[in-house]
Formats: sequence, structure tokens, C-alpha cells
Amino acid sequence: MNILLFGKGGQVGWELQRSLSVLGTVTALDFDSTEHCGDFANPAGVAETVRALRPDVIVNAAAHTAVDKAESEADFARTLNATTPGAIAQEAAKLGAWLVHYSTDYVFDGSGTRPWVETDQPAPLSVYGRTKLEGEQLIAEAGAKHLILRTSWVYAARGGNFAKTMLRLAQERERLTVIDDQWGAPTGADLLADVTAHALRHLHKHPEDAGLYHCVAAGETTWNAYAKYVLARTGIENSAIKIVAKEVAPVPTSAFPTPAVRPHNSRLNTDKLQTTFGLQLPHWQTGVARMLAEIL
Repeated sequence: MNILLFGKGGQVGWELQRSLSVLGTVTALDFDSTEHCGDFANPAGVAETVRALRPDVIVNAAAHTAVDKAESEADFARTLNATTPGAIAQEAAKLGAWLVHYSTDYVFDGSGTRPWVETDQPAPLSVYGRTKLEGEQLIAEAGAKHLILRTSWVYAARGGNFAKTMLRLAQERERLTVIDDQWGAPTGADLLADVTAHALRHLHKHPEDAGLYHCVAAGETTWNAYAKYVLARTGIENSAIKIVAKEVAPVPTSAFPTPAVRPHNSRLNTDKLQTTFGLQLPHWQTGVARMLAEIL
């Protein structure tokens, strides 16, 4: 199996290089790759890369993920999140190749408390959410064999993440204020990558299971409770780290105004994914604890 991976330098892309390696030969590209174009700001160049390499599977881990910045550069975000994925999907359809793509809980408006299912009506609140939804739609319209995984609150040991930020601030400040009215499930990039590899093996035998799925770790939490768990776990993993924060105070989203509107309910129902692919997704604390053990 020849696999073409876009976005190799991102958190998910980095883990995909590991997980996909057992399935076949992986050609991994990023925006600054020189031999072949992996720059999603250049849809024609990326499409030419697909035509030249003729992969059996294309995995797209590239995206414009700077949620607030997208509000002021909507055209650029649309190119990276919609136009170029759509161009890839058209080339995949011509080749008969599989396309794996990642989307987001931001396609929903964050209302209510029930976990979103795949058939719920999207209603994005931000440029990021709208462009990611358009990317999903263009892929589906192209007619390529595809797997779209919507996820949320992605983190990895490599690169920056919420847990690292909390650890840094907790060593500098006696009081932290963290949002407590947004709900979701922190999801490891390694989990997404492993699910992707497993799903591709399944789809090779059961192509009828192509389509859209939600993929997040089990359980749910708020950013505030997430921060408290990180600090408590740090004390277990590494007592040498001096946490000076004595309080992690809960505050509403309105306490931190941002250019992009965040959804309050980022819960995603994963029953369809687990049933179709025979998976049991681990609790979010399991992945976060493992990540902390790696970085501490």
C-alpha cells in the first residue's frame, strides 16, 4: 500500500508517520517539502503531487488550526481547510484512492449538553468551523472513497499544548483562572493516528463503511477540571516540579474574550465509530496521564 501523508510536521501528522508505517510505504510531506508540493496554500501544486505519486491512500493532517487568526484571514483559512482538501478529493476520486481527512467539533454551534452525533445539523460559529465544514462537504461531493474523523481538544507530547501551558503558569502564579463552561474530551494525537491505521485496515476489507465518524477519547471534562487533573497528576509523576498555584478558579468563557466564538458543548458521540470498527476508546485521563509521564 502506497500512502501519501500531508501535514507531517503537525501533532497528528507526526504520530501518523508512526502508525501508518506498518501499513505500507509512507511518503510524508509538509508545507515546506521540496521534492513534491505539500503546501496547502497551493491547491494546484498539491493536486499535481497526488497525480505524480498516484497513492493508494491519501491522509490529510494539514489544516489552518489557528482559530482566532482565521477570523482575520478567512480566505487563507478557506484555501487550507476547504479548497485544497476538495482538490485532493477530486484527484483521489480519479485514482480510486482512499482519502482520510480530519475535521472538528467546531462545525457545531455548541448548544445543549447532549454529545453530538454525525447526523446532527452543523451550525459553525467561526471562520474555522465554517471552513472545516466546507472541507467536509467538498470531499463528500467529489465522490472519493473517504474517511472523515471529527475530533476535539487535540494534544500531543510534541509541541505546545494546554497541559504544558498550565504547568508553566502553575509554577509562576499562585492563582490560575480557567474556563469551566466549555465541555469536551481531550484527545491525544497518538489515539487519532492509531484509530486511523486501524480504520484503514478495516476499510480495505469493508469499503462500504466509508464516511463520517466522530473520534474523541471517552469521558468528558471542562478546561478547568482538565487543568486541575494535570496539576494533580504532575505531583504524582514528578515531585521535583514546584507548583506554586494554590487555586484553579473557575471562570466563564466571557472572562476571556476572543475573536472566534468557542462552542460550549464540544462533546462528540463515538458510538458509530466504536461499533463499526470494533474499537473501545480509552478515557481521556488515560491519554493525558501518559502524555504527562512522557514530558515530565
